[in-house]
Amino acid sequence: MAQNQLVIVESPAKAKTISKFLGSGYVVKSSIGHIRDLPAKGLSIDVANNFEPEYAVPTDKKKVVAELKKAAKTADHIWLASDEDREGEAIAWHLAQVLKLDPTKAKRIVFHEITKPAIEKAIKNPRDIDINLVDAQQARRVLDRLVGYELSPVLWKKIRPGLSAGRVQSVAVRILVERERAIEAFEPITTYKTTGTFTKDSIDLNADLTENLKSVEAVNSFLEHCKTATFTVSNVSKKPGKRSPSAPFTTSTLQQEAARKLGFGVKQTMSLAQRLYENGHITYMRTDSTNLSNIFLANAHTYIEKSFGKEYVQTRTFKTKNSSAQEAHEAIRPTRLDATEAGMDPSQQKLYNLIWKRTVASQMTAATIERSEIEISVSGRTELFVAKGEIVLFDGFYKVYGGGKEDQILPNFSVNDKLDAKQIVAEQSYSRPPARFSEASLVRTLEELGIGRPSTYAPTISTIQARGYVERADIEGIERPVTTITLAKGKISEETNQITTPLEKNKLVPTHLALVTTDFLVKQFNDVLDTGFTAKAEQELDEIAEGKQKWQQSIAKFYELFHPLVILAEGSSRQEAAQTNKLGNDPKSGEPIFARYGKFGPMLQKGETTDDKKPAFAPMPEGARIDTVTLEQALTMFTLPRKVGLTKDGKEITANLGRFGPYIQVEKTYVSIKPTSPFEIYEQAARDLYEQKLAEDKAKDIKSFPEHNLQVLNGRFGPYITNGSKNARIPKSIEPKDITLEQALELIAKAKPPKKRFTKKRK
Repeated sequence: MAQNQLVIVESPAKAKTISKFLGSGYVVKSSIGHIRDLPAKGLSIDVANNFEPEYAVPTDKKKVVAELKKAAKTADHIWLASDEDREGEAIAWHLAQVLKLDPTKAKRIVFHEITKPAIEKAIKNPRDIDINLVDAQQARRVLDRLVGYELSPVLWKKIRPGLSAGRVQSVAVRILVERERAIEAFEPITTYKTTGTFTKDSIDLNADLTENLKSVEAVNSFLEHCKTATFTVSNVSKKPGKRSPSAPFTTSTLQQEAARKLGFGVKQTMSLAQRLYENGHITYMRTDSTNLSNIFLANAHTYIEKSFGKEYVQTRTFKTKNSSAQEAHEAIRPTRLDATEAGMDPSQQKLYNLIWKRTVASQMTAATIERSEIEISVSGRTELFVAKGEIVLFDGFYKVYGGGKEDQILPNFSVNDKLDAKQIVAEQSYSRPPARFSEASLVRTLEELGIGRPSTYAPTISTIQARGYVERADIEGIERPVTTITLAKGKISEETNQITTPLEKNKLVPTHLALVTTDFLVKQFNDVLDTGFTAKAEQELDEIAEGKQKWQQSIAKFYELFHPLVILAEGSSRQEAAQTNKLGNDPKSGEPIFARYGKFGPMLQKGETTDDKKPAFAPMPEGARIDTVTLEQALTMFTLPRKVGLTKDGKEITANLGRFGPYIQVEKTYVSIKPTSPFEIYEQAARDLYEQKLAEDKAKDIKSFPEHNLQVLNGRFGPYITNGSKNARIPKSIEPKDITLEQALELIAKAKPPKKRFTKKRK
């Protein structure tokens, strides 16, 4: 083989690792991702010409392209070694196109782990670029661009500038919105969970009634009966059982388990996994396959037998749930079983350890358990008390992955044993609403519905948060009265306490913007935002990847449905889109009062715009929405700003609610009063906050030169000079309070003007 060989990968870290395994005749370079893509501006898709994409090399990639072209000219062989999924195939194709590579000299190589044997095997088994995989990626890119480019401007006009929509992201937001509304509409049902403590020969046994009692009356009736009832062991059973290990990780299951066990977000997990892969520690981390290679299975058998014993070995193969899985050939696994630890930092090490344990456990025997159950009958009643327990007889895969419950050993009672009831407690419980989504549970739902691909979950969830559609929040528990009714020593007692439900941590909560946008999109584009429709689109992409369908035909079919809906949506009114809700009329002026969505979010409006009069506006009450706010609440908000009192020197203090929360105002000075309501703050507290603000501002002002409009101020990052348009740091060699006018002028002259912020003009 020729000595001058060029290997092109998409990541510098990957290039560095691969270089370690190849000889001196190889040069490994990185494209640093895609070297060509649809330009950021404009549609860049020739709709009239069979949806032909108009790719371009970005300015920041021209240097990379020039370097790769230079290296390719002198290379005898070129290996396109980007990742083995569809996006990696597309990167290889773009490289071949832009660099104008000779197909006889440039070949595609793939590997799902960055190890020396895998790299050498790939070079010995090159192939041509798979144009079907490329077309599938092109179809996804074009499809997403068409939806985003045509749909987003509609949202700008009808709801708010700067919004975005996407084929997958908007469906994900819809799922969150529908779940939130299901939670809001949920009416809890109250029942009573009943637990008895029974005893025989000073041995206690706790058992639960098999049915929850539905009312206080039912509880009291049951407990009254229990005063004189006989309690008898009616059945004792022991059954052997097994617990089998889970399959090795796919992208989705890794994201879910890392969230559950390590507390990692989806984006964090993928970033850590990417680094572990690029450094050769794990196989490719974007996969929906649970397959393990025969070589790895053999190595796992040997390792487990040597490390734990022959009785712990059970070679398993797992069937991938997704029949169209084709993003990779293997599950996510360690490249070396003897490397029990790997990673550059504690987070990488934790994730690697999780992957290692899950993979090894998948090839171990099931845990053997014994399940036991004791049933206790109540004379004269059909209900039963049941106690359940289990013990682990053989730990199996628990040895590595854990997950086993603590042994729950039941006493050695026999059928027909008579038991005494020490006490029976019925505690009120409430049925739970549907659970809010976490990042991990949303990933699981998207996967189950067939929406998106393993590679899209993390960016989708990041995007909907960045766009303001979703917030990560801790949901405070709800305080409820809980009644406990107890039978003990022949007497029934009742006690009611206020109990708070547990805090919900790191939940994805849709914002008001999400509710408004989703309602508009569902009304105008219901079919496009349907989960089944989106899943079908993913199936078509799979068919394109398999060569069963032409990508342009698939796009044309979608566009034929989608584009007319865009035209219709453009004709809808802004008031309708923004969910303007007329609450009623002001009893004093008779003017109509609306709740609607404005430039900065939900707001209240009194009156309508006319030639000679503009409407009045007020903020939305905290916690209220356009569809839930009442006329009474709105009228209260129109009393703002509220006069609070006077400062020590007689200036008026007012309280109000703004974009960033409640505040007080004295002339042009604004002071936040969070978390106090503008309706609840009073004169003395407002005075104190105002005086504190003045003191802070005074401490901030070091020196000034009014004739030159220069101020020397104490800033967040230290003292600086400002003229209102430019800021200049003061060197440590100069004492800020001693700075001269000449020094100040010199420093401000050398300071760079702030970067201009450009706003995109809408046509």
